[in-house]
Amino acid sequence: MQEQAAQIRNNLFDLGEPNVAYAKYFSGQSYLQSIVAPDDMVDVNISSVSFEPACRNNWHIHHNGYQILIVTAGQGWYQEAGKPAWLLQSGDVVVIKAGVNHWHGATQNSWFTHLAVTKGTSEWLEPVSDSDYAKLHQD
Repeated sequence: MQEQAAQIRNNLFDLGEPNVAYAKYFSGQSYLQSIVAPDDMVDVNISSVSFEPACRNNWHIHHNGYQILIVTAGQGWYQEAGKPAWLLQSGDVVVIKAGVNHWHGATQNSWFTHLAVTKGTSEWLEPVSDSDYAKLHQD
């Protein structure tokens, strides 16, 4: 796991800083590196988000836009409400339409990093329960 942690820390966009601004919406430690912030010329946010093993964000919905996840390192989960979770690995891309209730985060034994391309606003909901998360297995 130390080798994997080193790969995440040396990722193309750097590990970033502890994600204190959004910590209340995460179970576990995440890190945030801003790549592109919205301004007068662009209306999207692009960030590199790294998750320590077992870290995940709360269920959430994007309004008035979308989110695209581009996995750059490690292994993680993505799940939409009412559907099975998908195991994600480096190179995977997930397109999330507006209004879809979902969460994403690291597997229990792996660091996980993705670029998040986000347009619109996020509505943060309840945490993913420890019991539901524990049921996920890497096969």
